Amino acid sequence: MKAIPVADAIGMVLGHDVTRIVPGKEKGPAFRKGHIIRKEEIPAFLNMGKENIFVLDMGPGMLHEDEAAGRIARAAMGPGIRLTAPSEGRVNLIAETDGLLKIDVAALTRVNSIGQIVFATLHSLHQVAAGQAVAGTRVVPLVIEEKEIIDAERICGEVYPLIQVKPFKSCRIGVVTTGSEVFHGRIEDAFGPVVEKKFKALGSRVVRQILVSDDQQATVNAIHELIAEGAEMVMVTGGMSVDPDDQTPASIRAAGGQVITYGAPIFPGAMFMLATIGDVLVAGLPGCVMYYQTSIFDIVIPRLLAGEPVTREDIAAMGHGGFCVGCKSCRYPLCGFGKG
Repeated sequence: MKAIPVADAIGMVLGHDVTRIVPGKEKGPAFRKGHIIRKEEIPAFLNMGKENIFVLDMGPGMLHEDEAAGRIARAAMGPGIRLTAPSEGRVNLIAETDGLLKIDVAALTRVNSIGQIVFATLHSLHQVAAGQAVAGTRVVPLVIEEKEIIDAERICGEVYPLIQVKPFKSCRIGVVTTGSEVFHGRIEDAFGPVVEKKFKALGSRVVRQILVSDDQQATVNAIHELIAEGAEMVMVTGGMSVDPDDQTPASIRAAGGQVITYGAPIFPGAMFMLATIGDVLVAGLPGCVMYYQTSIFDIVIPRLLAGEPVTREDIAAMGHGGFCVGCKSCRYPLCGFGKG
């Protein structure tokens, strides 16, 4: 740092807090360390008796923390993201839309390994809401070598975008509800309303629900009927266990389903099935989707609605973080469930 007359400090970086004292009213920092001094602020400094101040000596190739954080954030941000103005050297990244947060985690790690850059995010591949802060970045010192920022920009350029929010597509959903007890009216269907509510929250709608008994051919016919009517996804509810009457997995296969997975290392959700019939995704939903507030549905379905492919390997990797601890007050997705 060096001491200079305040009148000569325009555009320079304040090297210390400047305290304002108003007897009986206030005492606190009028200007904080790191502040870039503006011409119109000179009278305020003089009124506080600060004719000379210490400023940071920023030589060639050095950047102020605000400029550095802004450059990192702009290089990393992709679609669905907006930035806040710098505040105390930090820039936050905000979701512009409801959708799926997607982060190149390997590139993020490389950026954080450069030196004095810090870039923190929420977990990738989980749903976020419009207006939600999803990440923040800053540098550790008040001034930093521009070379470090250039290195971060290069990494972001190689993988663009490092961070984005993919909006959910609005899809037409067909539902096949299996179970003789529901089909014959012995009990009221509780599965359909749950599925409809979950899809509505994600911006899609259930266009039709068909009730069938525990009969394979009836289930096959219902799946085909919904696809013929334009359903872009079909959810088959119930009948996913190993009981003799549970025919859903066999029915999905018989309908022409190319199975991606049957079974998932997720609790609740172990008996989940995912398949495709042509371009239509077909999921077999186990009973836990109806009983638990959060289940495999909330991990997998948002990815599909955002256009993210889900492979057998993806499902296998969900075992790390796939154990829900059943909190009395569910905080998902702001918890560890589904975050491998």
